[in-house]
Amino acid sequence: MNGTVSKLRIALLGTAALGLLAAPAMAEEELNALVWCDHTDAALIEPFENEHGVKVNLREYEGTGAALAILEQSRPGDWDVLVIDGIDVFRAVESGLLAPLPDDALPTADFFPEVVMAENNTKDGVTYAVTEKFGYNTISYNSDKVDAADMEDLSAAWSEKYDGRISIYDYYLPVMGLAAIADGIKTGDITADSLPKIGTVLGDMRARAASVAGVVAAQTALATGEVDIVVGGGEWLTAVLAEEQPELTWTIPKQGAVRWSQSIGVLTDSEKKDLALEFVKYIVSPEGQARLATSACFWGMPANAKAGSVLTDAQKKVLRWDDQPDYLARTQLYPAPDTDLDGEMQDLWLETLQQ
Repeated sequence: MNGTVSKLRIALLGTAALGLLAAPAMAEEELNALVWCDHTDAALIEPFENEHGVKVNLREYEGTGAALAILEQSRPGDWDVLVIDGIDVFRAVESGLLAPLPDDALPTADFFPEVVMAENNTKDGVTYAVTEKFGYNTISYNSDKVDAADMEDLSAAWSEKYDGRISIYDYYLPVMGLAAIADGIKTGDITADSLPKIGTVLGDMRARAASVAGVVAAQTALATGEVDIVVGGGEWLTAVLAEEQPELTWTIPKQGAVRWSQSIGVLTDSEKKDLALEFVKYIVSPEGQARLATSACFWGMPANAKAGSVLTDAQKKVLRWDDQPDYLARTQLYPAPDTDLDGEMQDLWLETLQQ
């Protein structure tokens, strides 16, 4: 295994260190958070712990369903902070899991306007979560082996020219969103009537793919040259490898791409709401945002634009900082279907995978 892949596995799988972060510690106070892997980086957590004299216990999860299951099985007060997919905040709010946040404590005026996403993070005028990080599901590729001009057209990424040289990211919402955009359908306009067209595009995509893979497998395949293109990739897939393999890159095609986001909030049953709010405030501060954006697990764009004063020029170059106004204008949010449509989309995805 080469050094790049070793680094990759350390970054994405080496969260065994999480056990150290979550281990009992002699501290005056503790805070418990359910998080994505990018929050388990000591470079992000330790400054908060040192400033407040507390221990932050972290538990990493994958998928909103897993987080909701953990909370359902926990005792009231076991958890204080929740990180959640931006499109799923409503599920936590409807379940009564998230406590209101004081708007005057959140620096949303400093955010990139498109990612404030009040329609996702608030309900009936009450704020329950705040966007902390975002990025793109788009096209990642090896610029030494792929014609960069081709990658400016979504459909070209899975054309006959690259037959057998692509991997598809194994998450139905962003990939089906890309298929919709390639066919001229806005992600917010997807209905049951759209699915046959989307299915045709997915079929073409699957026919050209060497694999349908999760984060680690897709990134490894790109890093080792097993494939040259990852459909559904983005900065989060290649940024951690930029120093050693600068040829691995990403782009937003002319048709656009899908934008993801993650939010953070305080749990209703927390018995340490003041400390939990301080943690949220730290995460969305310029310093916290810069550290979260460049986490060892995966990189992404900070929601707070003032993080640009903390990030280095090299980090901003990898994140395409100067291109963000254009990228934000040309990308669309994840599809957010209702329960019935979501079930139909998952069925179509599974049918595609079986082809």
